[in-house]
Amino acid sequence: MSEQNFEYRDAMSRLEAILTRIDDSEMEIDELAGQVREATELLRKCRQILLDTEKNVQEALTSLDGEVRDNG
Repeated sequence: MSEQNFEYRDAMSRLEAILTRIDDSEMEIDELAGQVREATELLRKCRQILLDTEKNVQEALTSLDGEVRDNG
């Protein structure tokens, strides 16, 4: 598994933990602000990983499509 997979899984696990605590009302209002900031950063990280993955897949498909045309 790639490093990005681990980063994505770790970020998603942390997000789930934050959301569970928010849902269970386990936080004081001061802590909530910090947790929301952390969750926002985690979401940005996950989004970037997904965008990078999408780009890599598109590049691979384009390359494969070119090979099929050259050999066809």
